[in-house]
Amino acid sequence: MESAESSYVSSPEAPRRRSSPPPPKSPTSDTMEKPTYVKFLVSNAAAGSVIGKGGATITDFQSQSGARIQLSRNHEFFPGTTDRIIMISGTINEILKAVELVLTKLLNELYSEESEDVELKTKLRLIVPNSSCGGIIGKQGSTIKSFIEDSQAGIKISPQDNNYFGVNDRLVTLTGTLEEQMRAADLIISKLSEDSHYTQLMNAPFSYPAYNAVSYGPPPPNGPPNGAAGKFQDNKEDRNNSTSVTIGVADSHIGLVVGRGGRTIMEISQGSGARIKISDRGDFISGTTERKVTITGSQRAIQAAETMIMQKVNYASERALD
Repeated sequence: MESAESSYVSSPEAPRRRSSPPPPKSPTSDTMEKPTYVKFLVSNAAAGSVIGKGGATITDFQSQSGARIQLSRNHEFFPGTTDRIIMISGTINEILKAVELVLTKLLNELYSEESEDVELKTKLRLIVPNSSCGGIIGKQGSTIKSFIEDSQAGIKISPQDNNYFGVNDRLVTLTGTLEEQMRAADLIISKLSEDSHYTQLMNAPFSYPAYNAVSYGPPPPNGPPNGAAGKFQDNKEDRNNSTSVTIGVADSHIGLVVGRGGRTIMEISQGSGARIKISDRGDFISGTTERKVTITGSQRAIQAAETMIMQKVNYASERALD
């Protein structure tokens, strides 16, 4: 059923009918006033913009919205990515105001840079517990389809990634204009706030200490539960058992893996603890047009780096299909 759950995304070619099906039931005033939260991803660079010099921006956003805004620490990423986590808590209206402030700032900065890949960066990726995704999907997909129809945003729920031990969260990706994304976020957050299990997790840690900046792999079987032994620099066995794996990446996707000025590949290398080397232009895996990407490090570092590289490639492939 995972493929069905993860395939709900609005089609750009679909006619925009707002009349049917009927819009989702509006949350009650009690729900609107009840404290809740939302978590979503931002790049490490974007996190600095949200915080601002001396914390001025985040303080201003909290003051304007009335919501509390927290970020995971520098290089403390969501497993399998090089993105930090923002958690915003408060009433639904406070949260939505804060989310809009954050997204507006990031969009303005992207457009001011006249970046060629602005489109790739304007997706809102919410982090939702796997146990709460069923409520968003609804019976036979009825709820998520109504959310797509109402908001006109694309809404896609990722399959649960079983590569990361103890991580029970999934990504709900929203695409479209800022207005469409905000409407979809409103519908989803309102729905989640009705889920008692979801609201109970508001005070749970929102970072993933076992998957820190230098190792995303699960902690060793006999290691401490907090994942401290998973740190690459503290694990001599990993350093001494270095090995290499070569994977193929389509030549057209190498730019996404490298990033502007090599920033993406540097983040992947730092995030995983692996060394990454890409073959020269024209140096393909025999019989293909795929460049050779050689990953060197411990088994855990290689797995983490490969996951992050393939996520970049798959992201581009999914976008091409949308």
